[in-house]
Amino acid sequence: MRELTDEAAALAEELGGATMLRDHGGGFSPLTVQLHKISAENHAGDPQAALDAARAISLKALPSVERRSRALGDIAVTYDRLGRRSDCVRTLLAAERCAPQETHARPATKSLISSLLASGPTSTELRGLAERSGVLL
Repeated sequence: MRELTDEAAALAEELGGATMLRDHGGGFSPLTVQLHKISAENHAGDPQAALDAARAISLKALPSVERRSRALGDIAVTYDRLGRRSDCVRTLLAAERCAPQETHARPATKSLISSLLASGPTSTELRGLAERSGVLL
C-alpha cells in the first residue's frame, strides 16, 4: 500500500500538482493522494503514520466542506486508535461544525460515536453530537 501510495504521490507531483480528473471522486492531486494515505494507514493498522499523513495537509486547501468534514472524520478515527479520546471528540465536533449533515449521516462517523459512547466516559459535547447524529445506545 505504501509503495503504491508513494508512486501515486510522485505521479501527482509530476503532473504539476494540479487537480486532474476533477469529476471523478474529487480528482487526482497530491492533496487527494495524501487524504487517501490517512485512510489507508488507518486500515493498515498504523494510526501514527495516519496522523503523520494528516499533519502534512492543510484542511483549508480542501476543495469543499464535505471533503474537510470527511478528512476530519478520518483524523478522528486516527485519534481514537491512538487512544486520544478527547482529541477524537474535539475533531468530530470540528467535522460537525464544518459540515453537519455530512457528519450526522456518515455511517463510519456514527459508528465511531457509538463506540465512544460505549467505551468510556462521555461528555456533554459527545452526548450532544450523538443526539444530533441519531446515535442511540
